[in-house]
Amino acid sequence: MNTQTKFATLAASALALSLSAAVSADDAMQGMDGMERCYGIALAGENDCAAGPGTSCEGTSTVDYQGNAWTYVAEGTCTTIETPYGNGSLEPVERP
Repeated sequence: MNTQTKFATLAASALALSLSAAVSADDAMQGMDGMERCYGIALAGENDCAAGPGTSCEGTSTVDYQGNAWTYVAEGTCTTIETPYGNGSLEPVERP
């Protein structure tokens, strides 16, 4: 096997592995039975994911009730959860 073939095989393997990991992570984030994502209710550092630019995911929200950070709650309860800035939302919200 020549060097170019080895490199191509290695690159293809790395790409397949990274795509597989991305799909697995996305599947995990799709939700759990009986649960839904609720934005704007998590305390700082207690979000499940989606905490905005410059953050990696779980536990990375920087302020309480950050509007673009979500946490899982029982399905049908999100919009009834009250915060100092309004109720939880099924979509990201703008918060001061």
